[in-house]
Parts: sequence; C-alpha cells; structure tokens
Amino acid sequence: MPIELPPVEGVRCIKNILVPVSDGVRLAMDLHVPDAPDWAHTPRPVILEYLPYRKDDLAPYSSYHPYLARHGYISARIDCRGTGASEGATTDEYTTREQLDGVDAIGWIAQQPWCTGKVGMYGVSYGGFVQVQIAAHRPPNLATIIPIYFTDDRYADDCHYRGGALRCYYDIGAYGASMIGMNAMPPYPELSGRSWAAIWEEHLARNEPYLLTWLAHPTDGEYWAPGSLRDRYDRVACPVFMIGGWRDGYPNPPLRTFQHLTVPKKLLMGPWNHARPNVAIPGPRIDYLREIVRWCDHWLKGEANGVMDEPPVQVYMQTYDEPRADRLDTTGYWRAETSYPPTGAGWRRYWLAAGGRLSPVSAAQGGSYDEYAYRPTVGVAGGLWSGGVPFGLPTDQRPDEVHALTYTSEPLEEPLEILGRPMVALHVQSTATVMAFVARLCDVAPDGTSALVCNGVLNATRRDSLRDPAPLAPDQVYPLDWELDGTAWRFPAGHRLRLSVCSADFPNLWPTPEPGTNRVYRTTLHPSTLSLPVVPLRGAHEGALPPHELGFAPSDMPAAAYQLGPDEPPWEIATDVLADRTALRTLTRQASRPSPTREVTLTSQLTVAASNRDPADVIASSRHARRIAGPFGDTTVDTACTVRSTRDAFHVTLELDIKVNGLPHHQRRWVRSFPRVLL
Repeated sequence: MPIELPPVEGVRCIKNILVPVSDGVRLAMDLHVPDAPDWAHTPRPVILEYLPYRKDDLAPYSSYHPYLARHGYISARIDCRGTGASEGATTDEYTTREQLDGVDAIGWIAQQPWCTGKVGMYGVSYGGFVQVQIAAHRPPNLATIIPIYFTDDRYADDCHYRGGALRCYYDIGAYGASMIGMNAMPPYPELSGRSWAAIWEEHLARNEPYLLTWLAHPTDGEYWAPGSLRDRYDRVACPVFMIGGWRDGYPNPPLRTFQHLTVPKKLLMGPWNHARPNVAIPGPRIDYLREIVRWCDHWLKGEANGVMDEPPVQVYMQTYDEPRADRLDTTGYWRAETSYPPTGAGWRRYWLAAGGRLSPVSAAQGGSYDEYAYRPTVGVAGGLWSGGVPFGLPTDQRPDEVHALTYTSEPLEEPLEILGRPMVALHVQSTATVMAFVARLCDVAPDGTSALVCNGVLNATRRDSLRDPAPLAPDQVYPLDWELDGTAWRFPAGHRLRLSVCSADFPNLWPTPEPGTNRVYRTTLHPSTLSLPVVPLRGAHEGALPPHELGFAPSDMPAAAYQLGPDEPPWEIATDVLADRTALRTLTRQASRPSPTREVTLTSQLTVAASNRDPADVIASSRHARRIAGPFGDTTVDTACTVRSTRDAFHVTLELDIKVNGLPHHQRRWVRSFPRVLL
C-alpha cells in the first residue's frame, strides 16, 4: 500500500504507488502533491520524471519535486522496470519495452481522480532521453515534454560511440559499469512490504550489464534505432521545451532537434556542464525551474502568460576566459533569436595553408601536405566528456597541440560570433588501415594561450557509412567531412582562430590500434577547410560585451570546484616515463540520506592507461563501491570492471559482489571478448 508522509511546507509526499503496465509488471511511483486533505480527488496536471536511478535513495521533499507541488502541480517520479522498487528486470537502457511502460504509465496517471488528464514530462540525461522516445509513441495524454541534456541519436551522438569511434573513460568509470551495481541494490522493505524479497531476487537473477550489449554493437544499425529520434522527428506531436549546455556532453541534439521539430518549441542553451542549470559549472547559474513552471503553466494549465511570445531560441554567447579546470563561470552574454539557424546566419570558410596558417582565401602554394605521427594519448588537455563526473573543463591546449598539426589565423580586426556546428573538410592519407581524425577549434589569446571552443571526431573507416566501415588504403587520399560540436562563441578582436588536427582524444576516446603517420593535404585538387557558422555581430562598446538580451532569475545555490580530502585528488593525469604510458585517474564520492536512519554512499575509482609505443595496448579498470547503512546493518554492493584491448579485440571482465552485514550474499561474473570492428 502507498505510504502518505506528514506534510512539509505545504507539500505532501506519497511513497510507492504501484502503477500497472500492459504485461502485468508494476512500476513504483512517488508523488509530491499540494497539501490538502482531498488531494486525491482534486484534479491537477502531473509532471512526470521517469528514471532507473532509484527514487528511494533520495529524501522525500528534496530535489525539484516540492517546488513543482507548491506551484500547483503533482510531481511524480517512477523507477523504470527492473530498477529501484519496481518489479521486472532490465537488460539494457531505452528498450522498446521501457518506452511502452512509460506510455502505459502516462495513460494510467491520466485516468486517476487526482489528474486533470494532462501529463507533462521532465528529466535530465536518462530522464531527457526517455521523454523524446516516449513522445514519439504519441501518448494521447502527453501534453508537453521538457528534456534536458538528451540525445536524438544513440549511436552517433551518445556516451558509447562518437563519430564511429569508441568512447573510453565514461562507460567504464561512470555510467556503464556503475549501473551494474545500482540495478543490484535492494529496495527498502519498509516501502516495498511483502514484495521486497521477490523484487530484489528478480533484479539479482535477471538484470544484465548494459555495457556488454553496447560493445556487441560497434556499428550503427537497427539496435540503436528504437532509442533514436533521428529520421522521425515528425512523430513528436506535443510541445517541447529543450535545455542544453555548451560544456555538456550533449550540445548537438537540442540544436538538431529544434531545427527539425514542427510542434511549438523552445530552446535554452547555457554554458553548463552535465548538471542542472541552477548548480552547473561553469555558470552563470539560473533559476531554471522558474522557466519550466512558466512553460507548464501555459501548456498544462492553459495560462496566457506570454511564454510563447518570447524568442524561442535563447543561448548564452560565450567568450574567452583563462582555460582553467576549476573555473566556475563563463564570460559572455544572453542572446535571443527567433529561429535556428538564426536570421542572417552564414558560413565563413578558412583554408589550411602552408606554414600553419589558417587563411580566409585559398592558398595552395608552399607544399602539398603536412604530416604528423599518431600519438594515442593526445587529448589530456581537452577535458573530460561531461556526463558522469562533476568536473572536466579543458585547460590550455598547447601541451596537446605539440603533437598535432595547427593552423592559426591572423589576429581578428573585429569580434566574430558563431552559433551552431563548425565543419571541417579535410583530405587525408594514413599509413594505418584504422585511423581517427580529431579537429579542435580554439580561441588563441594575444599571449598565446589556446582555449578550446569545441571539437569533433571521425573514425575514417566510417567515412562513407556508420553502418558498414571500410579500412583505409595507405596509398589513397580520402576526403573527410564532419561536424564539430555545437557552440555559441564570440572571438574578441585581437584574438586568433586555431584549428588543430590530430588522431586522438584520450581519455575520451579509446585509441585506434595501429601506429601510423598521417598527412593532411592542402592543394587546389585536395583542399582542406574549416567552415564557421557565423551570425550577425551584436554591437558593443570597445573592449566590452553586448548587453544581455534575456533576463533570468539567478540561482541561489552556491558553486564550488569539486574537492575531496587533501590526499584524494579527484582528477589526475599520470605519466610512466620509462614505459611511455599515460594514465587518467579519477575518484568521486557521493552520499545521500533517504531518511534520518539510513545513508547511501557511492565511491567510484577509475584508471585508464594507454601506451604511446603500442596504441593497441590500453587498459581501463574501475571499482564502484556502494553501501547502504541503516538500522538493520549494512549492505555493500561492489562492482569491478576491466576492459583491455589488443590489436583485434576488447576483453571485458565484470564482477558483482554483494554482502549483507559483512557476509556473502550474491556474486556474479561476466567475461566476454568482442572483436574490434575497425575501431
């Protein structure tokens, strides 16, 4: 039976309502509702969050839920099947079954006496993904979605593969390996009651590691399609309010999705990493819940509050800051547009030229190509892909640029603003049959400091198709075209543009396995270019930024760089000088108190080491240690993951070890090898 908690500051919390879906499984749901004795018979719009991240590990009356309830909504959160307190089993993320569960849940909620029949969805990351997937099924009671930090393309633009290259640190050090342990944690008996043992036993017996499935699908295809909105944007019929961050791992999908949707829509892009905009680093941080409530007041309550009269595209135009990893804020201004791409936008092309020049005119003289040796650990100054760690901003790019080709423009005579996705078109040649190419756009200050604006990668074996890769021939010159990540950036007068080209983005990408020497051509027959999505320049006083064109209420949450103890560095780059190996080491710790008598902690450790002498020799190992401490003792859930590569395979070992009060309770082990499909 659901448990109704005493109200707090005008809000009631109802724990563990069981929502039936079409195959008989029941999903566990919590509600935060406006405090009233007759709440169960007073229809209100519902805003639903749908996640596998264990609702019961959070304290009631925490996060954003009470805020929405105090503004007249019922705020609901559901555990996906096979996770948390929900019944069933999970073998992968974003399955069709999981999506249909969401459709069923929306239909059930809409029929309850406490719902007006209108349901909206809100969520960050996984919670953002599932919204667009469910919206494509067109549930009749889904009135709007508000996806934050999401993707529309699970193969080409997600945390597993990028540009046909395998991502490296994230799935092992954060999400993929960590979810094995999270999905194995017990529900809480005081909430699940007599179903507690059956739910936990089913989770332990039937849940499978997602990571193995991702490695088994190294090319695009039917496996990735059900979770991707690409090529079916017209399936979304409800209004959409998208929120993204330029330093988040998903800056491109909001731009692409906004461009293709035909429903009422709004786009808000800040300078943020993969954290809610009221706490994200870098700032400025804003009260984003105020913007969400205004949107929902219009689409769920029917209020004519003017939200649809505002510019639908709202972006933070960044500019140069000293590239420090502990930077808390980004200099810039808020810019409004009526469309994307904006009115008056165009392309400005630069040619790669002799002497490392980036030229606004074609200049093929002075040699036909530039050459560099592939170094697999280039990229350590580029920061960490933002999705699973609370840090990772890029630093000065010059240490990486030593091992790359760099092409730099003359100082700008006036500021230059871009909004969108820069593009590179290179003619390349490699002595290896498998080689990736990474392009980085940088803002170079007068003192020579190089700040990363955005980057992009293409595994050249996927040059013609992400589905059917083909090896490179050493004697052939290939044209490669690809987009860099989306950005909004104002290059100041006196600064220079720089494009660097290399073949690694370590530790974000797993190195390709073969040594090689690569050429970038720049002839009339084989030109190489950079194209920038230039937008009309906003006027400003000399040396100043344009004024803000939008106003947002600031967040009242404090911001600070992530820190642990004095002898516990969260983010290290280590060099084995004698063996010529480079390693990433990360350490993170989280804690929550779901109740006064219970604490949940997670400590994650990762080491990824790659050899500069043998690019195939890479090993990543992680441990994710979870502990639930409560009145009846301790439950520990430890996950260990090791992925090692050779020239032709990836070898994976996963171990799950659960102890209750120090005694063995459940162990599982998975050992698999996967062929490298031109990765």
